[in-house]
Amino acid sequence: MENSKSKDPLHGITLLRILEQLVEYYGFDTLGELIKIKCFTDNPSIKSSLTFLRKTDWARKQIEELYIQSLSKFAK
Repeated sequence: MENSKSKDPLHGITLLRILEQLVEYYGFDTLGELIKIKCFTDNPSIKSSLTFLRKTDWARKQIEELYIQSLSKFAK
């Protein structure tokens, strides 16, 4: 058997970790500008954002895409 690593950049990364890194890098203000969802603009918190993102596929997909695009920025 071969040991092959997943080519999926999201493999093994939780939604919580994705959100924490995005908030740390961009802040809720910028996230709210980049992705127009209320949980980033009206009284934002990690908890409320996670609740919304877990229920809303289209929003979670946008967050995951932003995370993938931002991976190179996190390393700096």
